[in-house]
Amino acid sequence: MTSPGGTTPSAQSRPPETATVTKGQLDSQITDDGTLGYRKRPDGSPYAAVNQARGIYTQLPQEGDKVDCGGTFYRVDNRPVLLLCGDTPAYRDLSIGAEGKDVRQLNQNLKVKGDRFTAKTAQALRKLQKKRGMPVTGKLPLGDAIFMPVSIRVIGVAGRLGTAARAGAEVVQASLAERQVSVDLNAAQQSLVEEGNRVQITLPDNKTTLGKVIRVGAVARRGEGAGAGTTDTTIPVLIDLDRPQDVQKLDNAPVRVEITVGGVKDALIVPVTSVIGRAAGGFAVERVRADGRREIVPVELGLFDNVSGRVQVTGALAEGDRVVVPSI
Repeated sequence: MTSPGGTTPSAQSRPPETATVTKGQLDSQITDDGTLGYRKRPDGSPYAAVNQARGIYTQLPQEGDKVDCGGTFYRVDNRPVLLLCGDTPAYRDLSIGAEGKDVRQLNQNLKVKGDRFTAKTAQALRKLQKKRGMPVTGKLPLGDAIFMPVSIRVIGVAGRLGTAARAGAEVVQASLAERQVSVDLNAAQQSLVEEGNRVQITLPDNKTTLGKVIRVGAVARRGEGAGAGTTDTTIPVLIDLDRPQDVQKLDNAPVRVEITVGGVKDALIVPVTSVIGRAAGGFAVERVRADGRREIVPVELGLFDNVSGRVQVTGALAEGDRVVVPSI
């Protein structure tokens, strides 16, 4: 029986299970399933390598091959087509006197400064051409190289050996060689997740590694839900890895992600299981006083940490108070 002051007699068949009210940093996480793979375009589509050489395909990469910048991508008429790093597609012949963004990215591949094609550019290019078995001209004709942002991993080959290599035709579909985690997040949680949010990633062997959100999609996608006739609406979230070396031996692996979406300093924290509903509405906890009596203390709920099962509360509580939790 509860007394008028909101307390209950201390005489009990057994003492209640309690937890201590703590004070400190509380973070909230969203937990979801993800897939560890390779970086694609921001919308999730693969990168396309567009051929500009003319002739016959005499060598093509295979699905799963990795091609580094500066390496031979494929061959047309047995002449190497190089893969070079850069965001601007090849669109013209390059030789001494040319300048612009495309020249700057060529120079970066050759470790030459500036955005002009100079004698130093030509000299460095001749060394690369000789190394790759190309005609040593010190010029870069359109068709001799394809620019991609970084080294790539082949995921599809559109060209066919022995067929004509047409200028402007897609020859290879690729992902970047950089590793990335993708998550199909419930669209209702989109407003909670931001670029830069920290992420803990649990790998298939239960080891963990860290990362951060680099993109939150703006376009929702509908997919089949678990129940018959139902659908889930999701948005794509992309996560970069702090230590890609932690996942070198994994490919398209299922992972579990915990995205930290908010934090509060100096929060009063109790276990979620200690929170009870009030008949008049709202929430409360049952505090055990030093003399063993119990009292109902109304509280307002703040940030939830669903991973650790804790919640921020405000009310007539103090750090060190003991609150009742269900017995196990």
